[in-house]
Amino acid sequence: MLEPKFKKQIHKIGIITKRDNAHYKKLIVELAKYLKDKHKDLYFDRNSFAYIKGSKMGYTKEELMGKVDLVIALGGDGTLLKTARNIQRKKTLVLSVNLGTVGFLSEAIPSNLYETLDKIFAGHYTVDKRALLRVTVYRNNAKLETFLALNDAVINQGAFARLIRLELEINSRKLVTFNADGVIVATPTGSTAHSLSAGGPIVHPSIQGITITPICPSSLSMRPIIVPDSRQLTLIVETRRREESTTIGLTLDGQEMIRLEYGDKITCRRSRRYLYLARTRNRYYKQLRDKLSWGE
Repeated sequence: MLEPKFKKQIHKIGIITKRDNAHYKKLIVELAKYLKDKHKDLYFDRNSFAYIKGSKMGYTKEELMGKVDLVIALGGDGTLLKTARNIQRKKTLVLSVNLGTVGFLSEAIPSNLYETLDKIFAGHYTVDKRALLRVTVYRNNAKLETFLALNDAVINQGAFARLIRLELEINSRKLVTFNADGVIVATPTGSTAHSLSAGGPIVHPSIQGITITPICPSSLSMRPIIVPDSRQLTLIVETRRREESTTIGLTLDGQEMIRLEYGDKITCRRSRRYLYLARTRNRYYKQLRDKLSWGE
């Protein structure tokens, strides 16, 4: 969802990178010099601060997101996903710079990074507001843990190709009980990720919906469905593990995993927090063609 630029001035800027970033050292140093020449206050995450002279402290992503006006995320979509899961209630603008392979969500690459930043500092940008999922796991009627996800929450079984049984409720009303390899609950942003590979639809980011995509269901009638994101979804695990080595897991954005047990309840709803991406151009459909070869 494109919105007008933030009215606030951008003074405090954070730099976030992936963990194995030694080959980014030159870019990090050059970027820091450019930003200091622009008289910006700089903050570094724990992966990047060691390369900057005079920088005595690296912050966790969560700490950094709460301190700055703009975050520059150097990496790929994976780096952006980690950044999004540490979003605070503060409206922090994020510029994603693709140093990876796909970079579907990225706005810049190293060759146009400074041109893009010049436009942002001059106020020539829009804000791409992306919804996040708030995912909570309950065990024995007690809250176990809560997560944020930009793309999706996935329930599936580990190495064994066996069906699992899940019950799906919407706003505490039972919708269906089904058998499948698993299920994907995706935001519009995540509709072009794992959900798409499992046969789910492409959903434009401005649509306020949540996609539920069964993974290889046993019934042909069990198809993907999009529901309003004002609803709360509840998934209940109705399968007991057959082997000690068998794990039913909940995976967030393909990066965090928690083991599930029989009877666990997983609630998914739209979070009150959002990811605010800086955009200097509107090229969503071009990204579909270029990155996903859509329509070709």
